Amino acid sequence: MTGRTNGDGGDVATSGPQQRVADLPDDIEGVGVSSADGPDWAGIGYPDAGMADEAARIRDGVALDAVGGDLPQVLHTAPAAVALIDLDAGTVTYANGSAQELTGGRAELPLDIDAWSEAAGLTDLSGRPMRDTASPLSRVAQGIPVSGEPVAIADAARKGSEATAEEREEAEGRLLWVTGFPLSEAEDEDRRRLALVVFLQLSGAGAQRHLEMMRDRAVVATELSFTISDPAKDQNPLVWVNPAFTRLTGYDLDEVIGRNCRFLQGPNTDPTSISRIRSALADERPITEVLLNYRRDGTAFWNQVSISPVFDGGGQVVNFVGVQADVTERVMVENERRAALAAAEETREQLRLLTDSTAAMTASLDAGGAARALARIVVPALADYCCVDLLDEVGLPTSAHRVAVNHRDDTKTETVGMLGRWITPTEDGDDPVDRVLAGGAPSLLAELPVRPEGLRDEPDLMTRYEQLRPRSAIVVPLRARGQVLGALTLGTELPYGRRYSQRDLYLASDLAARAGLAVDNARLYAREHGAAETLQRSLLPAVPEVPGLTVASRYLAATDGAQVGGDWYDLLPLPDGAVGVAVGDVVGHDLRAAAAMGELRGVLRSYAWEGLGPEAVIDRCNDLVQGLHMAAMATAVFGRLERADDDDQSWVLGYCNAGHPPPLLRRGDGTVELLTGNLSPLIGATREVARECTEVRCRPGDLLVLHTDGLIEGPGLDPDERTELLVRTIAAEGHVEDAGALCDHVLEVLGADGLRDDAVLLAIRLGD
Repeated sequence: MTGRTNGDGGDVATSGPQQRVADLPDDIEGVGVSSADGPDWAGIGYPDAGMADEAARIRDGVALDAVGGDLPQVLHTAPAAVALIDLDAGTVTYANGSAQELTGGRAELPLDIDAWSEAAGLTDLSGRPMRDTASPLSRVAQGIPVSGEPVAIADAARKGSEATAEEREEAEGRLLWVTGFPLSEAEDEDRRRLALVVFLQLSGAGAQRHLEMMRDRAVVATELSFTISDPAKDQNPLVWVNPAFTRLTGYDLDEVIGRNCRFLQGPNTDPTSISRIRSALADERPITEVLLNYRRDGTAFWNQVSISPVFDGGGQVVNFVGVQADVTERVMVENERRAALAAAEETREQLRLLTDSTAAMTASLDAGGAARALARIVVPALADYCCVDLLDEVGLPTSAHRVAVNHRDDTKTETVGMLGRWITPTEDGDDPVDRVLAGGAPSLLAELPVRPEGLRDEPDLMTRYEQLRPRSAIVVPLRARGQVLGALTLGTELPYGRRYSQRDLYLASDLAARAGLAVDNARLYAREHGAAETLQRSLLPAVPEVPGLTVASRYLAATDGAQVGGDWYDLLPLPDGAVGVAVGDVVGHDLRAAAAMGELRGVLRSYAWEGLGPEAVIDRCNDLVQGLHMAAMATAVFGRLERADDDDQSWVLGYCNAGHPPPLLRRGDGTVELLTGNLSPLIGATREVARECTEVRCRPGDLLVLHTDGLIEGPGLDPDERTELLVRTIAAEGHVEDAGALCDHVLEVLGADGLRDDAVLLAIRLGD
């Protein structure tokens, strides 16, 4: 709805260029003209019946002659101004004599529709050229029917200086009634689509009177609420409202005339919207706002207010025209849609939080790691700060300690940690964390006290509490298998932290339940892994003291899983004075592999005790594994280390390797050799390949290093590169006196803490 001035400076208000007859009252004169031969192409009709009859005669003649192909002849004799528009080109291709008079006979056809309008001096009722508006001719050129619309014709300038003042005045006041429609069934010889436009002239005073009458009755009858205010008066009061306004607001006419429309405002009306409306009125520009207004009975409704200024001929604002529409249902539907979207988004974020936290917590095999993962995820997604307390002993609340702390501000993390269990004290001194650890129900502390009663005698804690400025908190237990394992505390801070609700408590409880399972699983894994490691170590021998040798061994349990493995080492003084050295690995990572390792180690020791050579010991073990199905397969290196017959200072190492990583021999000068002689298949693989013994002469000060594949193999690791790193590390050592220190250094360089498989490292330094 817009407001504009007519030729007399009065206010003209319309609801659009095409007001259908069904929207107007029955008593408007000349409204509802239609033909029995077709649809109501006359739209809102004509201001008088004679004009309607004239348009009908033209229409009927066009309809008949379009079939006979003599359309231009019929139009040429029509008493009204008639033009044809080429819909494909958007040009006026034909104008009868009356239409040519509109352009002064100077328009050469065909001519662009906007150029033809300018030549005819056509404008809208406010004087704007057709080119600058959604003109009826442009719409007809697009194939859109125009069922009746007034336009002005400003051709005084075209009449020139020879025209009399009376002629110029008459020209300025001329109005035309425009009707147009496409002739979808009529084509010329070029088979082009055409549209017909009829211009019927309205007499000056009569035309203005008809237009005002139609406007006033339409405005009064419409369901839209119209108001007019007078900015020249104090407070810009209302000077006219239509009946729809009184029906919308419940105020009678005498209650609103002379008052500013701010009486519709109420306690929940948005001040920002009011400010924007005031600004627009001060700037004399149109504005549309949707704001909450109140009816006379106090009920609220959403009001879409459109205000437009009305200017006089001198450019001064004389009135403001307002249109109000009750859009409560639309706003409520939109608000419900937004609320549904917000709820869906919140639910999606909560599911993401639960999924991410579960994945992060279960990825850790350590209870503290699971708690720290939880603290990292909930801040800042759900809290400004978070802490997790775990019980060292289930059922004993006094054994709790804080294992994870997080804060959105890193500088306050230490403050949260140092507050200890007093992170959520209440006015009565009760500590919800203590209560939850003792088996109590979860706590929702919507508003925390500014100065807790329980901290009045603790000035240091009170200072830290005030630095944290808690606003709201949630404390929920971490449970698993019916037992409380700890407590999760979530908190928000003043001034911007949110106030926790019951929904937040449900989400925190869900998170705590998942955290409890993760902590319980981590502790269960730790117990099982400890038991497995203890079992594994019990199967390995204590390294004996052997004269002339310095020996150190290291066994590393895998960090990936709690299963025992099949890795072993052995150092066995033999009856003939030699020393048996063995390192092996049974295929598999379970109790069966550990049991097979124990059996194979015992068998190898017995064959070695008989004094058999290394190749014979390996062959015997291979036969036993194949015959008795003792194990699937195994790799092993067995060697005999003994004094050389021709030199009391030298040693001789005879060894046989069955598919195992080769031992390393570091000479006294720092060079390192890989003992790769006579490699043979794994134990249990085949008996067809003959095994041989390889001998190496060693000197005092030399260092023999044996290991299993867990030290050099793993996901993403290159065994050859790891072996080269092991060689470089051993070669870089100076004069080695302490074999144990060498083992520790090697494990540190190779990153033993992250091994995914069991590993054995055995170092033997040869003495004099």
